[in-house]
Amino acid sequence: MAEKKFAVNNPMGSINALSGFDGFFMSYLTGYSDVIELSTFLCLFFLLCALYKCSAIEAETNQTAYLVVDASEGTGRKASETLFGIFFEEINHAGAGGIWAELVSNRGFEAGGQNTPSNINPWTIIGDESSIIVSTDRSSCFERNKVALRAEVLCDTTGSNICPAGGVGISNPGYWGMNIEQGKTYKVVLHVKSLESVNISVSLAGANGQNLASAYLIGVAPDVSNWTKVEFLLVAKGTDHNSRLQLTMTRKGVIWFDQVSVMPVDTYKGHGFRKELVEMIARLNPRFIRFPGGCFVEGEWLRNAFRWKESIGSWEERPGHFGDVWMYWTDDGLGYFEFLQVGIYGLSLVYQRISEQPVWVVNNGISHQDEVTTSSISPFVQEMLDSIEFARGAPNSTWGSVRAAMGRPEPFDLRYVAIGNEDCGKPNYRGNYLKFYDALKKAYPDIKIITNCDGSSHQLDHPADMYDFHIYTSASSLFSMSRQFDHTSRTGPKAFVSEYAVTGNDAGTGSFLAALAEAGFLIGLEKNSDVVEMASYAPLFVNTNDRRWNPDAIVFNSWQQFGTPSYWVQQFFTKSSGATVLNTTLQSNSLASLVASAIIWQNSQDNNKYMQIKIVNFGSDPVSLKISVDGLEQNSIGLSGATKTVLTSSNLKDENSFKEPNKVVPFQSSLENAGIEMDLALSPHSFTSFNLLMEAGKQEGIDEADIVSVFDPVYKASS
Repeated sequence: MAEKKFAVNNPMGSINALSGFDGFFMSYLTGYSDVIELSTFLCLFFLLCALYKCSAIEAETNQTAYLVVDASEGTGRKASETLFGIFFEEINHAGAGGIWAELVSNRGFEAGGQNTPSNINPWTIIGDESSIIVSTDRSSCFERNKVALRAEVLCDTTGSNICPAGGVGISNPGYWGMNIEQGKTYKVVLHVKSLESVNISVSLAGANGQNLASAYLIGVAPDVSNWTKVEFLLVAKGTDHNSRLQLTMTRKGVIWFDQVSVMPVDTYKGHGFRKELVEMIARLNPRFIRFPGGCFVEGEWLRNAFRWKESIGSWEERPGHFGDVWMYWTDDGLGYFEFLQVGIYGLSLVYQRISEQPVWVVNNGISHQDEVTTSSISPFVQEMLDSIEFARGAPNSTWGSVRAAMGRPEPFDLRYVAIGNEDCGKPNYRGNYLKFYDALKKAYPDIKIITNCDGSSHQLDHPADMYDFHIYTSASSLFSMSRQFDHTSRTGPKAFVSEYAVTGNDAGTGSFLAALAEAGFLIGLEKNSDVVEMASYAPLFVNTNDRRWNPDAIVFNSWQQFGTPSYWVQQFFTKSSGATVLNTTLQSNSLASLVASAIIWQNSQDNNKYMQIKIVNFGSDPVSLKISVDGLEQNSIGLSGATKTVLTSSNLKDENSFKEPNKVVPFQSSLENAGIEMDLALSPHSFTSFNLLMEAGKQEGIDEADIVSVFDPVYKASS
């Protein structure tokens, strides 16, 4: 089909027209100069000058753009089924104290190290030295977690040293306060041992000491002389977002505690994830999850790197580790098995049949500070092979049997493995990588292997199925990178843009400006989805009590959460994975500030097809946009039910917050007179999506409300 071309208006056109009128007017004056008084002439002259100036200003600010969408049959190309997903890293307490719903921090008393006595932080002592002495020793029944807490109660119910009314003991505030809500049920698990009979109060207390829920553990000496696991279900009778767990006693004796847990019963699909946070991820309709991190996988030193074998099995047996890059302890309750579960059970709220493909990032013997030489890398290669056998092996295999014992005899669908993180160029990376690559391809030839080395601008010197591409930069720089992959070779490994974001002064802690630039970049990735297979924002989460990185997509504390503008931008792309990407031609006198794309996607629930046209106006002027859709008949687009969704704000540095969580969110409205030819307006500094129902004449039983619900992946403004 011949390319449709438009002549872009000359910004000086209105001035030239005015000059023509000016010449006519002066001729008119010349002809009747004997009638017109000088004062009248001067008034008309100054009026003409004013009109001339206004017209010039209007010509400079009223931009016009023409977008041609080629919807001809057979001209589009299918985007990767896994184009947009999520990257989870244990950073900013994203997991521990975040999406993993465990409320107790340092539940096994291991965070202070294996040498005793040790620091029990954040546990605190209830009572003074005259009533209780607390220490740690290595008496635990768990072989990989030998540290336990020993509490010697010195006071009693009788005698000269009477315990205070509330008792003495230990308290845990969780991760900056436990969120306890009225009517909800919490499962409390603890392991105890004592040579005497025990009477222990197990309670959830509010910040002011209010008893929100409690139970008593009463046991005679023979029953608790060995380590005993005890469980309670506590129903909260009040709400406090800054609560704590208390274990208190009023009788003299020595009691040991270990592996103490408090979990809400209501978690995401019953798998231990904080429901409201995971539901925010689910609204992004992610098609993959890259885990368990980038730098978290490497470690500052290898001795503190994430070790998958230490993160599987029963939670009581997981030793946990100190993440020395982001500088905090994690119990590894959110481990390798749990991440694989996220993928298999799916996060999508709309397409329940879709599972997220896990992308497993393995350590290749390289940390930030030390490296294993290629000649010594074999044990690390075997560690990787064991991890894949755990995920995919038969239930009677060595590591597959461990998975089966955890309740999952069926294998996980693991198809992607990334070798290292940001290690390209380090002395041993290429040699180590090739060892990993050869071993993995021999054992699992179907798995796609991802290298750390960028192949977007030059050919790789080693084999790979995909290459990692990370970019953190300013807003203007990232927006200009919307064409980053336009000239990338269409053959060879595909790109995995696994980490991208605007950072620095432009971003703040999550600005609209950052999001707008990211929208332009994502449109570029969508248009180049023949060479870009996957993309994900980073970081995903931040607990406001421990910001290690700015900005982030989802912000939370113990009980609140909101999406930054960058989070809302990602919701515009929930239909892109697997969609048909259409060819578009954009012509404008402000091309440097505009970028656009168009896709066709099919709703699996009703089989209707939809066209989504997205355009970013990164400039400060409004734009008159003329859209022409080629290759469709006049009535191929429904006249009603179309929507327009806009993300914009009055200030580029605007951010959302707990106080104003919806300050910068998309607003959706009806789009009148939708069709194959449309005249529309773009606001300055805006991201706009036009959502159109195709083949409306062939659909039955579809009304406007149905269509709006289909196109409701983003925040819909109340009217």
